[in-house]
Amino acid sequence: MERRYIILAVNPGSTSTKIAVYKNAKSVFLKTIRHSSENLEKFERITDQFHFRKDMVIQELGDSEVDINQISAVVGRGGLIKPVESGVYEVNEAMVNDLREASRGEHASNLGGLIAMDIAESLPDARAFIADPVVVDEMQEVARLSGHPYFQRRSIFHALNQKAIARSHTKTLDRDYEDLNLIIAHLGGGISVGAHKKGRVIDVNNALDGEGPLSPERTGGLPVGQLAELCYSGDYSYEEVKKMIKGQGGLVAYLDTNDAYEVELMVRDGNEKARLVQDAMSYQIAKEIGALSAVLSGEVDAIILTGGIAHNPMVVDYVRSMVRFIAPVAIYPGEDEMQALAENGLRVLQGKEQTKKYE
Repeated sequence: MERRYIILAVNPGSTSTKIAVYKNAKSVFLKTIRHSSENLEKFERITDQFHFRKDMVIQELGDSEVDINQISAVVGRGGLIKPVESGVYEVNEAMVNDLREASRGEHASNLGGLIAMDIAESLPDARAFIADPVVVDEMQEVARLSGHPYFQRRSIFHALNQKAIARSHTKTLDRDYEDLNLIIAHLGGGISVGAHKKGRVIDVNNALDGEGPLSPERTGGLPVGQLAELCYSGDYSYEEVKKMIKGQGGLVAYLDTNDAYEVELMVRDGNEKARLVQDAMSYQIAKEIGALSAVLSGEVDAIILTGGIAHNPMVVDYVRSMVRFIAPVAIYPGEDEMQALAENGLRVLQGKEQTKKYE
């Protein structure tokens, strides 16, 4: 009889903390804890929110009569730590220190490992993990060069969902992820497009800092000459330019909304500007996929579209029409990061995967 493990997944976002409890891979409890701006603005740094968020997680579990003493693993969303290979990492002191210092950037995901470690340490027999953090870096060396030694291309992308979807798709083919070449486009608030070669993401755009296609909140790649002129125009501060690229770029800059579904409705209502902007986003996604097909020398087993925007048939059809000559296109709308976190933890508990050490 298969042993039953109880796994708690914790996924902190900018204004919410998602928690879920699994019996092996089956979800038995799911809750999104909303955090008002009034509650969060009193914290100077994101890591200062640690005790506030952790206490709310414990309270929600208690109110829902979840016996936390039965938990075997707490798996947190990985944050902005040092670049690492894909896999499951046991949270240790080196990781905790880096997450607290946030020297590589402030992000709500930094709280995932901190909360996981603290809860696991309070339980009789639990381990704390993170899995496939956003800084997964498997890029080939030639892909790191940008065009000037002052600038290096970085791997920051939706690693957790891209890797999980890759494994799900390869199961449907009765193949191993490590045997296939895939191009996966995660279409969300940020958009990342990765070239997966035999289980490694050898090239991908930096979805955090605005590379790649335009997205609901990010500009994507910009004409660098015009950007340099704007930066030295004296009209904008450094912080304003950063916000313009990440947070107030893309759909929200053109259409005053970062809600891709709202844009979809605008297009259906006949708004021609919205149609052009949505088409431009779709065009840039397809263009990025085409570029990565060259990275894989045209040997692509499948192209996969995932993330929330993959629910939009207009975007999907536009992209498919441009790239289907490369490889079959599969659609996995939405994302399930909670399930992915739990399944990563379960593979370790069942001895199917070894944890990696963060140093």
